Amino acid sequence: PKQVPSRGYFTFYAPWCGYCKKLEPVWHDVGVELKSSGSPVRVGKMDATAYSGMASEFGVRGYPTIKLLKGDLAYNYKGPRTKDDIVEFANRVAGPAVRSLPSKQMFEHMMKRHDVLFVYVGGESPLKEKYNDVASELIVYTYFFSAPEEVFPESVTLPELPAVVVFKDGAYFTYDEYEDASLSSWVNKERFQGYLQIDGFTLYELGETGGVCIKVVIHNMDFQFGHMDGNDYINSLIMGEVTVPSVIILNTSNEQYFLPSEPIETMEQLVQFINGVLNGSAQANGGDGYIQRIKRVAFDARSTIMSVFRSSPLLACFLFGLPLGVISLMCYGICTADSDDGSDDIDALKREGLTDEEEEEEEEEEEERQRATELEGPEDGENEEDDVGEKDPEEKKTD
Repeated sequence: PKQVPSRGYFTFYAPWCGYCKKLEPVWHDVGVELKSSGSPVRVGKMDATAYSGMASEFGVRGYPTIKLLKGDLAYNYKGPRTKDDIVEFANRVAGPAVRSLPSKQMFEHMMKRHDVLFVYVGGESPLKEKYNDVASELIVYTYFFSAPEEVFPESVTLPELPAVVVFKDGAYFTYDEYEDASLSSWVNKERFQGYLQIDGFTLYELGETGGVCIKVVIHNMDFQFGHMDGNDYINSLIMGEVTVPSVIILNTSNEQYFLPSEPIETMEQLVQFINGVLNGSAQANGGDGYIQRIKRVAFDARSTIMSVFRSSPLLACFLFGLPLGVISLMCYGICTADSDDGSDDIDALKREGLTDEEEEEEEEEEEERQRATELEGPEDGENEEDDVGEKDPEEKKTD
C-alpha cells in the first residue's frame, strides 16, 4: 500500500508469526462487524516484513501489532485479542474523546453499560481543558463523558462545580486537585474496579499506573484484588509452574512476586500471607535485576522459538536450519582450507628437497664422504709409490 487512510484499523504482521495466524480469523470478523455497523473505520492488514519502512515509521516492534489511526494520531491496541474487545476499542477511540450525556435516561443507560464512568460536570474552565487533554490521552483505556448536574440521581451531591466524578463499585468519587495530584494520574488509577478479572492486558495496565491502584488499603499499602482464569499467563510471567487454584501477590513496580509456603484455604491464612509480604518475612521471587532480565530474555526467546515450531514446523526448520547450515559450511571450509594449504607446502618442500630433515641428512652424508676421502687419500699414494718402485724383470734386464 502506498497510502494509509486517516482513520483506519491496521494489524502489522509477519508471515511466520504463529500469533498472527491465530489472530487472522478474529481480524476478519472485526472487519465484517465494523463494516456492517456503518463504522467509518477501515480495517486492513500489512506485512511488516515486506513494508519494513512503513512498519518502522509506526514504531512496530513485535507481531502482531494493532494500531488505530485517527488523524495524525496512532493509538496502540494492547487488549485481549477477541472480536468484541477489538471492536469496542475501535468504537471508543474513533469517536469523540468526550461524549455528552444530555439526559437522565442517557446517564442511566451508560451506567448500565460501563463498570467505570468518568463524568465532567460544569461549564468552561481550566479543569475542563485538562479533562479534555486527559480524555484524548487515555481514551484507549476508558470512556469520558460530560453532563449537567441535573442528570445525576438525588443521592449524588457535589461539593463544588466544576468537578470530575467517577462512578464505580456502586459508589462515586470526586477529584480533588489539592489531594489527588494531577488529573491524569488520578484518572489512570481510578479507572480500575475494586475487584478485577485479571489478564495479561490488565497486569500491563496496572504496571503503567506506577503502582497498584486500589480502594482497599491494608497497613497503608495498596492491594488490587482480582482473579485470573487458568495459569498460562502467570506461568510465563514467573517463568515457572503455578498450581490451580493458588494465590500469588505481584508487585507491578519491580516485577517481584510472592507465593505462599502452603495452600491458602481460609481467610486467616490469606491475612497471614499478606502480613508476611508486608513485614518482609515472605520470600520475594523474580524482580527486575540484570540476572532476572537475562533469564527473561532467554525464556522469551525459547518461548518464541517453540511457538514458531508448533505453528509451522517446516518454516521453523528453514528459518533456524538455514543459518546453522551456512555457518557449518563456513567453519568446515575454513578448517579444510588451512589443512590443504599445509599439505601443499609440505609437498612442495619435499619436491624441492628442502625439508629440514633431508637437509640435515644431506649435510651428514657430505661430511662422511669428506672424511672417507681424507682417510683414503694417503693409502692410495703409498700404493702408487710401491707400484712405481717395483719393476718387471724384463725391465731390469733391459737396464
